[in-house]
Amino acid sequence: MTTSFIDVDVRPVLRAGGEPFSQIMQALEILEPGQGIRLFATFKPIPLFGVMASKGFSHDILELEDGEWQIEFSPLPDATGETTAGPASESNAAWPRPVLELDNRDLDPPEPMVRVLQAVENVRTGEVVSALLPREPMFLFPELTKRGHQWRGGLETDGTTYRILVRADTAKGRPA
Repeated sequence: MTTSFIDVDVRPVLRAGGEPFSQIMQALEILEPGQGIRLFATFKPIPLFGVMASKGFSHDILELEDGEWQIEFSPLPDATGETTAGPASESNAAWPRPVLELDNRDLDPPEPMVRVLQAVENVRTGEVVSALLPREPMFLFPELTKRGHQWRGGLETDGTTYRILVRADTAKGRPA
């Protein structure tokens, strides 16, 4: 089966100094089953590759003229795109109460992600940090996974706040 693509050109936004991530995520929301995104950018968006993989997409890269890029994100077979739980996460009942709660809703990127990562690195093994964020933290998920932390999250009932719970990695050897 051939994948059809929706074109998303974020070059004008990037040239104006803007952040196109929400535009890319909005395009994801309107995809039909089997559709992909053909992204045009002024740089190779390496952090986006992990985000899109977590959403169930592979990527093909083509360098265009003048250092610009075309990336085709194709859906993986049988991919669900779920990002509600990190690796080896267990039921909510098995998680301890958060030892730290952060409200990062009024911060500009990348500060919310930086604050969550710093907080998790400063708690003991197995302890949980809770954070309120202004959107789903797509760039945070691969960082947490890479560092061995467990996480779960979702939109709050207000529909505009994302709450994430992160349990500090137990393999780091920090005191329990």
